[in-house]
Amino acid sequence: MERTVQEVIEAIVAAVPGAPFPETVDTMKVGDPHQKVTGIVVTFLATYHVIEQAIQHGANLIITHEPTFYNHADEIRWLGGDHVYEAKRRLLEEHQMAIWRFHDYLHALQPDPTVTGLLKALDWTEYALPEHPYLCHFPPRSLRDLVIELKTRLGLTTVRIVGDVEMACTKVGILVGACGGEMHIRALGHPDVEVLLCGEIHEWETSEYVRDALRLGHRKALVVFGHAASEEAGMQEIVPWLQARLPRVVITFVPTGHPFLWL
Repeated sequence: MERTVQEVIEAIVAAVPGAPFPETVDTMKVGDPHQKVTGIVVTFLATYHVIEQAIQHGANLIITHEPTFYNHADEIRWLGGDHVYEAKRRLLEEHQMAIWRFHDYLHALQPDPTVTGLLKALDWTEYALPEHPYLCHFPPRSLRDLVIELKTRLGLTTVRIVGDVEMACTKVGILVGACGGEMHIRALGHPDVEVLLCGEIHEWETSEYVRDALRLGHRKALVVFGHAASEEAGMQEIVPWLQARLPRVVITFVPTGHPFLWL
């Protein structure tokens, strides 16, 4: 059975507890909601390269977790005349592509697929507390060994650390994406969190809290390993969930990858 873009969106939203939300960034960013879907690409972020990959796959709907047009609400008035924005928009329109963001509704699913997907990618599911999957209790290991395992499993070349890499740790908290300093700091203040793994920070917030905590003699550490790295596995995790609700629609995961090089 053929589905329109709007029918796909409605099927997804209907499966989310408490949906629809009165306010959300999960809206169509470009495209015709009434066009028939030829295939879906799921990704962390709809980069120009991802759009090209979607075209090659014969898909005309991209479901993306993060913004397409360089700001949280995908506001585009300020981008008028920008050559990069115009080229990206032109590519989408020439190939009659639709983009829908799956952010707020995805994080409303329990357990959060971005967390369970990351735990699976790290092979840490057995260490997560059943009642609090954001918390992991490990056999004692050094922060250095924990970080080496993180980098190896996720294919990362570098991460950023605040803390003593030789510190023995058993209690690790995970906050993917860019939760903000307040949520990070509340987690770090919890006695069950010695090390916080997070995707992205403001550098005057969480990192400075940990620096002050260390000066005061607290056993705390922060590992910042990248927004995309923290949530990309979750977008792959959601594909079977989508497929169960959209049978006979071809759904393909396309990785975004990490944008930074370190010299």
